[in-house]
Amino acid sequence: MGQRSTDGTWPAALSDEQAMALADNADTAALAERAAALRDRAFGNTITYSPKVFIPLTQLCRDVCHYCTFAQTPRNLGKIYLSPQEVIDLCQQGASQGCHEALFTLGEKPELRYRAAREALAELGFESTLAYVAHVAERVLKETGLLPHINAGCMDAQEVAQLRRVSASMGIMLESASSRLCEKGMPHYGSPDKDPAVRLETIALAGAAAVPFTSGILIGIGETRAERIESLLALRSEHQVHGHLQEVIIQNFRAKAGTKMAEAPEPDLDDLLWTIAVARLIFGPEVSIQAPPNLSPGVLPQLVAAGINDWGGVSPVTPDHVNPEAPWPHLQQLADETARAGKGLEQRLTIYPRFIQAAETWLAPEVVPAVLRASDSEGLARGDLWIAGQSQDVPAPLSALKGAAVSTEVAAVIALCESGQRPNAQQVATLFSARGKDFDAVIAAADKARSQRCGDTVSYVVNRNINYTNVCYYNCRFCAFSKGRASDDLRGKPYDISGDEIARRCREAWQRGATEVCMQGGIHPDYTGKTYLTILETVRAAVPDMHIHAFSPLEVWQGAETLGLDLSTYLGRLREAGLNTLPGTAAEVLHDDVRATLCADKLNSAQWLEVMEAAHGQGFKTTATIMFGHIDGPEHWAEHLLAVRDLQARTGGFTEFVPLPYVADEAPLYRRGQSRRGPSFREAVLMHAVARLVFNGLIDNIQVSWVKMGREGAAYCLRAGANDLGGSLMNESITRAAGASHGQEWSPFTMVDYISAIGRTPRMRNTLYGDVSPERERLAHRPSQLLPIVNAPAGKTQSNKRPLQLAAAEQTQQPRQHPASQSRAAPPQQVVMLAACN
Repeated sequence: MGQRSTDGTWPAALSDEQAMALADNADTAALAERAAALRDRAFGNTITYSPKVFIPLTQLCRDVCHYCTFAQTPRNLGKIYLSPQEVIDLCQQGASQGCHEALFTLGEKPELRYRAAREALAELGFESTLAYVAHVAERVLKETGLLPHINAGCMDAQEVAQLRRVSASMGIMLESASSRLCEKGMPHYGSPDKDPAVRLETIALAGAAAVPFTSGILIGIGETRAERIESLLALRSEHQVHGHLQEVIIQNFRAKAGTKMAEAPEPDLDDLLWTIAVARLIFGPEVSIQAPPNLSPGVLPQLVAAGINDWGGVSPVTPDHVNPEAPWPHLQQLADETARAGKGLEQRLTIYPRFIQAAETWLAPEVVPAVLRASDSEGLARGDLWIAGQSQDVPAPLSALKGAAVSTEVAAVIALCESGQRPNAQQVATLFSARGKDFDAVIAAADKARSQRCGDTVSYVVNRNINYTNVCYYNCRFCAFSKGRASDDLRGKPYDISGDEIARRCREAWQRGATEVCMQGGIHPDYTGKTYLTILETVRAAVPDMHIHAFSPLEVWQGAETLGLDLSTYLGRLREAGLNTLPGTAAEVLHDDVRATLCADKLNSAQWLEVMEAAHGQGFKTTATIMFGHIDGPEHWAEHLLAVRDLQARTGGFTEFVPLPYVADEAPLYRRGQSRRGPSFREAVLMHAVARLVFNGLIDNIQVSWVKMGREGAAYCLRAGANDLGGSLMNESITRAAGASHGQEWSPFTMVDYISAIGRTPRMRNTLYGDVSPERERLAHRPSQLLPIVNAPAGKTQSNKRPLQLAAAEQTQQPRQHPASQSRAAPPQQVVMLAACN
């Protein structure tokens, strides 16, 4: 969100003098038109809101604002403070309703005025309201996953620092920079915390502490238009120093019974629209401009037309305790009203995307994990509870709460892809950012392309995964191949299976109708290129007709390196030993900025592509993959797809593209709070759809991983560009080690029923998408029970993958450690596990 203009810069902002001159400009329509155009440059067709829980921690306040009904006196309150458990219960209720934000609203330091507040705090074990806020917010963060946004009033630097550790953002309404409103007879008289200098000091302190911050003005309380502009300029001045203002709220005064201003006139619609437009012109496209939707029912499209891009927090659980007479609009109504303005509605977090993208600056380390868990790849809210590898059901239709027409940008990129032309990286990223009607358009176009290239057939291959070792001296931070919580360095028991077990599994797979074994493992420090050659010889001897789909590019690179061979020569040796095709795993994301964090000691992007190009040059067909949804984003995915597309245009060697959603729960990077919790469902579906469009005419087969997407998710992807279900697997271990729960085998006869049930034609294929014999198909649909697998403990005795009877003659030879293992192998206690197959 917040795209810059085509030359990479924001348009020049109004000077202070130009801004002040707007006070005499009464042409609201013209101002709104300029403001809306400026807004669109940054936010396009998206209007955001934050699903929140409103927590009135205390309604006591030492101030006496003349328009406020939120602040109460002790005799009017049953309880002075909500208890921690009451807050947790509210937040858990909100989390179940899809909320992401816990908005803490409270009066200004009531203990300085009321003995009842001091006594209540003492009973709770705290000396101040803000210390209690910090305690409760920390519990909310840890126990509910909601992100605290704290409106705590005026604070000093120590208090700001204390609350920063437990919140994703904070805020304080400036309301007005006019000290005139604090004079006798004016609305802020008798309210020391409404002194503009005091409030601006808090805003400055928050900026100095790098707190993502919200502020705004309250219009219609006696200020002039010039004073409004002065207030906005005061906020802009602080933002120009610190860059911390996420949003500026333009809140219209609503008269409330029982207050001194009960009979005061409210600002009319033109006045509100004028102020919104002026705020946008003053702040430009970088800062969000917000207007509360519950305070202007019936005119929301006009607010959008004046330049807002955000509705603020909207709660499905709690009322607006500050404006209890104004109920929140239903989300469907809010979406419909937004659509009437030509925009689409999207959820955001309490912290805005550009601050998440620089989390190391703007968030305390304690808060980062919760923010990443709730965030999608662009810094907006995930929007659903779907988790790759775990969720059985898919979310509600992804465009249910959306609006707006298909954007011209997305329509143009779709047309380009449909013509078979190469899009650029920015255009591909535009497709990955599609939401609302844009999302619908991308999915429809991908499904159309799938139908044209592949018809209505859904293919699958009957295969067995054999992961011969989980020992590896690489330190991929996403890897959870060996499952267990005993240690971050050695997770679970290391194993290294024998040649006899490899042969047994291959024979068993053949007897059950398999046409392929898919073989990969960790980079064991005792393996050499000879090890991989021996594995091939073992499989070929056990089942001569089995298709061997084996060895990631990392294993090929390592095998060639340990034998001192160039890639082409070693690949030729592999072919002679029986290798048929190669999996395109170990790709993760082909962008070295991502790889520097994800897998710094692994192949870089150019090396992965070099192995694939060499393989294609040797006549091998390979697959291509992407493992996404961790620390990456649309710009990285775009570079990855284009790198694969460009290689395919040169070699034609890729048979299929396989998106692999990141399964996070057991991944070290996620467990340490340093990655997102996998892609959102929208992103996972888009990866299949965008790949179909980008590869149109070059790679015909887009495979969906049923292990990671689940059966319902796979069905969705088959309607979004995918045409293949991949393998039945027999033994799937890597994804389940990462925390997936979708089972280890999908029997072929169940696949057939599943494909038929979604209205497609099932087809059992071989690895190269050719036909299989009737005999293979008959066996596959009547499989015998799998025998238990045997994962032998890791040790040098297993590094020779010949079956025992063939290895007997070699047992007298001393094992020779190759140079790479001497230089790269970690001490035994530091050996880590690798998800070699993702």
